[in-house]
Amino acid sequence: MTAYQLERVWLGDGPVVDDVLVRIKDGRFTEVRPGGTAADAERLAGLTIPGLANCHSHAFHRALRGRTQRERGTFWTWRERMYDVAGRLDPDTYYELARATYREMVAAGITAVGEFHYLHHRPDGGRYADPNAMGLALLAAARDAGLRIALLDTCYLAAGIGRPPEGVQTRFSDGDAEAWAQRVSALGSATGSAPGSGDVVVGAAIHSVRALPRDQMRVVAAWADEHGAPLHVHLSEQVAENEQCAAAYSRTPTEVLAEAGALGERTSAVHATHLTEGDVKLLGQARAYACFCPTTERDLGDGIGPSRRLADAGSPLTVGSDSHAVIDAFEELRAVELDERLASEERGHWAAAELLTAGTATGQRSLGFPDAGRIEVGYRADLVTVDTASVRTAGAGADETALVFAATAADVRHVVRDGVAISVDRAAAAADLHRTITELWKDR
Repeated sequence: MTAYQLERVWLGDGPVVDDVLVRIKDGRFTEVRPGGTAADAERLAGLTIPGLANCHSHAFHRALRGRTQRERGTFWTWRERMYDVAGRLDPDTYYELARATYREMVAAGITAVGEFHYLHHRPDGGRYADPNAMGLALLAAARDAGLRIALLDTCYLAAGIGRPPEGVQTRFSDGDAEAWAQRVSALGSATGSAPGSGDVVVGAAIHSVRALPRDQMRVVAAWADEHGAPLHVHLSEQVAENEQCAAAYSRTPTEVLAEAGALGERTSAVHATHLTEGDVKLLGQARAYACFCPTTERDLGDGIGPSRRLADAGSPLTVGSDSHAVIDAFEELRAVELDERLASEERGHWAAAELLTAGTATGQRSLGFPDAGRIEVGYRADLVTVDTASVRTAGAGADETALVFAATAADVRHVVRDGVAISVDRAAAAADLHRTITELWKDR
């Protein structure tokens, strides 16, 4: 049994409290006692919160940071650069890059990641001896970095509506959704994963209405229903996506997903940027999560989505770092509010506690870890301790508002995931990232 004496704590709701004793056994909290003390407890100075959830990640995009800003361009020219990286990876190099990226996440206080995974096959589309070799590389990387992972295995079959895969996209495609389902079922069996158990969940993803014919969407949605798995989808990130969908189907992307049975309480609509009022209503009625990725959305010029209207309609907010232009959950959370201010020219759309809940309990639940995200007896023992005396946080109040609106990933000092202390070694993570990414780009 492990014990910690926490100087200040946000338990998952309510006000911050002082001097909380927690005891942990078999990865779960067995005691959470405000005002408690114990001689055997390790003291954690600062403000401690539950573990943060990064609900949308493309690990290989970390290799793009700083390399897509050197000339003018669009979302689509950025995508070509991304495809260049996608064509270079094999299971070994994917493992190295993902492990380094996940170590950066751990150092930022993230204890669970939703990996939106579509680099399935060889660069020419041929199969590896194990058809899930790339996915297994991601699972190994998360394990070795100290992260829980929801591997959101993505069905990606088209270059655009009515267009077969092109170039590197051939490695994304299983040919059809039935073949995708067979491969993913084998992966789930191999890992023994199920939502809420262990440190791995195998979930499903529809890449987008551009990349999956609508008759194939039903197969993916049915697989997720059968397995009780999370189902994530890129939704209305770009105006062009909406225009192409309207031209092909006379529907919005949200309407197409609804007709395919792909909206529900385990669905996460990623980005959800360019929505009609009808779209907001459909997502809210389905209680689908709305996963915002503000640092990526501003990096790519996507636009500002209606986070508050979605939440008010019934869609819980989560956040992700997506392309990893930045890996900082606090920055993602405050950006949701700050972007709303820019769009509306008004303040006060989101309270700090609402945002922190989105980044912890709601995010964990959306990934299939409903027993994480709170410091409470019976929950997974995740603790993230933040320095309240750094140049960023000093004098800011040492409460949940200070964390959301003043702290950064660099202020994280101590991380516990499922009862195990995980190293916050930024220098080692940086060395791994430098070595791996430099090698990846060496001939460019």
